[in-house]
Amino acid sequence: MFDYTEFVKELEELKKNGLLNRIRTLESPQGAWLLIEGKKVLNMCSNNYLGLAFNDQMKEAAIEAIKKWGVGPGAVRTIAGTLKIHSVLEKELAAFKKVEASLVLQSGFNANQAVVPALLGENDAVLSDELNHASIIDAVRLCRAKRYIWKHRDIKSLEEKLDEAAEAGARKMLVVTDGVFSMDGDLAPLPEIATLCERQDTLLMVDDAHGEGVLGEKGRGIVDHFGLHGKVDIEVGTLSKAFGVVGGFVAAKMTLIDYLKQKARPFLFSSSLSPAETGAALAAVRLLADSDEHVKKLWHNTGYFQSRMIDTGFELGATRTPITPVMLYDAKLSSTFSSRLFEEGLFAQSIGFPTVPKGKERIRVMISAAHSESDLDFALERFRKVGIELGILS
Repeated sequence: MFDYTEFVKELEELKKNGLLNRIRTLESPQGAWLLIEGKKVLNMCSNNYLGLAFNDQMKEAAIEAIKKWGVGPGAVRTIAGTLKIHSVLEKELAAFKKVEASLVLQSGFNANQAVVPALLGENDAVLSDELNHASIIDAVRLCRAKRYIWKHRDIKSLEEKLDEAAEAGARKMLVVTDGVFSMDGDLAPLPEIATLCERQDTLLMVDDAHGEGVLGEKGRGIVDHFGLHGKVDIEVGTLSKAFGVVGGFVAAKMTLIDYLKQKARPFLFSSSLSPAETGAALAAVRLLADSDEHVKKLWHNTGYFQSRMIDTGFELGATRTPITPVMLYDAKLSSTFSSRLFEEGLFAQSIGFPTVPKGKERIRVMISAAHSESDLDFALERFRKVGIELGILS
């Protein structure tokens, strides 16, 4: 029988160092307030930016889709699993993103894995920001291209890596970056990256998982935010954050989408979204296309909470988005802080290595349009109380 001692020791070491993930089970739907382990707590760590995960219109759309299309697609999309509702979602999503076409996949993680290995071969080069999301890192590992990692948000470093790749004889080059970096909330310098890629005749791909529904007109994302339509070759997005459902997508020129339909392994070898997920996602796209009400509320809440946290004495890093990293710089302190917040009725998780570098531990707070100002006042008071108790605030 296999000896599990090594795993047990590693788990004990994680617990000792304050790095063991505590996975709590929700006993209520996503919303501003949750029931967890019989306790009512304010939800400050969900990616449900716009509060759509329990939206009535989206629930109705999911139910209607089940009634019309059933509960599953029945096959991979290339055989018999592409339902008309999938095609409608892709058409309206492309229109929302102001691109020629889109391709819906099982998750944002899978969307990255669909693109990078499909586009690049062993004679090509992929250039990735050092703080890109794990899904990009894994996608890069899956491809056969030579890898170049540039310093976070450093245009000079990227330019040097592009020159290095060109000198090494790369046939094709792909630059890939997060749009919004999920732990710090900072933005990629996309205009400068786009200019550099255009000059170097290089493909540019942005993973906008945390920009969809947040940045740009009506939440169209970071490309819209910077006015770069036509300058970014590939946008990868997720339906599981601001859109409130689950799934991922690629938005690009029709030629590239047609190519991915022939080459992308997650598309070719795994079934797509269920009708319920597809119907709800379609409702979310239409909701955003019709109104920016939820996006405006999200940004109002973000400014309200972040300005008062800074005034209270907390450090929030370089965020420019609703992602709010409360920097504590110590794993055990961060873990203890999160536990005390939970005891006080506030659900905000500690983040440590390997999700962030050692010495950069924090409480990662996620603001939502579902929050009221009284909810945010409740959170501010709890942060202040625990901060004083643990010696972070005077």
